[in-house]
Amino acid sequence: MRAFRLAVEAQDMEAAVALLADDVVFRSPVVFRPYQGREAVATILRAVFRVFEDFRYEREIGAPGAADQVLVFRARVGEREIEGADFLHLDDNGRIGEFTVMVRPLSAAHALADAMRAELAR
Repeated sequence: MRAFRLAVEAQDMEAAVALLADDVVFRSPVVFRPYQGREAVATILRAVFRVFEDFRYEREIGAPGAADQVLVFRARVGEREIEGADFLHLDDNGRIGEFTVMVRPLSAAHALADAMRAELAR
């Protein structure tokens, strides 16, 4: 989804959150149970904005206007380089209804989990 990519790249948190459905489901790469609802996901996204360094999307996969899109990214958490993908599924209203993130390598996933735990504890 181009609008989400542009909002994230501009670090415009409010614009990114506005694209989420009220009942969005977010699946984290480091937590088993999904987060549900716009406010819960907004909290996660705000923390991610603070944790990731040098974040950049490198590719978009999916036909323009299709309900399923993938945004491939790179970032850094501390000394760890992360490769990842945001899998977005749009609902009937064109908002993000499902949001799944996958990252690699495992050492980067551990660094992300540690950094997110510390950030959310604040």
